Amino acid sequence: MSSRPSSAHADDGSGDSRSVWRSLRTLLFGSGEEPTLRDQIEEAIEEREGDAPAAGDLSPVERQMLRNLLHFGERTVGEIAVPRGDIVAVPASTSFSELVAAFAEQGHSRLPVYGDSLDAVVGMVHMRDAFALQVGGDPPSDIAGLIRTPLFVPESMGVLDLLARMRAERVHLAIVVDEFGGTEGLVSIEDVVEEIVGDIEDEHDEAAVGALRLIEDGVWDADARAELEEVAEVVDPRLGEVDEDVDTLGGLAFILAGHVPCVGELVEHPSGWRLEVVEGDARRVTRLRLYAPVTEAAEVDE
Repeated sequence: MSSRPSSAHADDGSGDSRSVWRSLRTLLFGSGEEPTLRDQIEEAIEEREGDAPAAGDLSPVERQMLRNLLHFGERTVGEIAVPRGDIVAVPASTSFSELVAAFAEQGHSRLPVYGDSLDAVVGMVHMRDAFALQVGGDPPSDIAGLIRTPLFVPESMGVLDLLARMRAERVHLAIVVDEFGGTEGLVSIEDVVEEIVGDIEDEHDEAAVGALRLIEDGVWDADARAELEEVAEVVDPRLGEVDEDVDTLGGLAFILAGHVPCVGELVEHPSGWRLEVVEGDARRVTRLRLYAPVTEAAEVDE
């Protein structure tokens, strides 16, 4: 009997050919893996960047939305959450009339409710429920009967997983908790959608006009909603160097103070900048005044 292998396992030289080709391709193009479909789509979008769309082609807005969607699944809840310092919430002891006033003032459709502190969120209240009772003419004295259960999710959860849970459980607000169970941030369904379509402004959103205004040498008037990235670019790069997960000047003031600073309170940044709260309430800071480090202010005056 012949000792040759059967035809199904015969070496016809094709294996060697493939091996040579793989070696040659690695030599010419490197050993990287084949580009994914995501890579190919993104490359196609980048190649057309700046080109006027032809009839039936993707518009610039559609291209940006598609680019955002390509990386949507890579985002985590912690990356898109509203930072703890910017959360607007009410204590469980809030009266019904105070709750209605908070909704009217803040313009949010949902407000978290906490017990002893923001680390003890007990639920949330929907504006629709509150105003239904208000219009009915028989409002309760407290808000206990209005409290709904939100989602509690870890920072590491993927945004896609969060969206799936929100849809399945029909809950549009999630409290982001850290590894110790403390409140780290908040995510609404709007925050998730904005990761694809960009910022959504409605008729209740106030335009942050004049977010940063130089009053005199070394003194700035600032909206608490001013992005730290903008503050770092316009005022001082050091004000944007923050280890904690905050995005706004109001959030920075909260981190530096360790609580919601009251009107007139002055907190100091490690760089020497001082932040004075000039407008705000018990729940948040709305406007600040920034004072340059004393030595730098003196040099400007000279």
